Amino acid sequence: MRLFKVFLLVGFMLLQYRLWFGFNGIKDYYQHTEEVARHSQTNRQMIKRNKLLAADVNDLKTGLEAIEERARNELGMIQQGETFFRIIPAQEN
Repeated sequence: MRLFKVFLLVGFMLLQYRLWFGFNGIKDYYQHTEEVARHSQTNRQMIKRNKLLAADVNDLKTGLEAIEERARNELGMIQQGETFFRIIPAQEN
């Protein structure tokens, strides 16, 4: 009877070891949970970026105002008869 109890105790301890430290155990579970959280955050950021890009593409397809705004901001283009003023902030010493 005593040998049976020792055998059960050793078996229980081995199962506990596998649960906490073995492959697919608690340790791996928490690592995967953190990894999923990081990927979820990255996915949320990418979804926001994709929505902004889709809106930008839609604006460029449908209206000339978006094209003109982009040409002014990115390429520095001005229309005929316009005067370009560049305001440079004062340098702090």
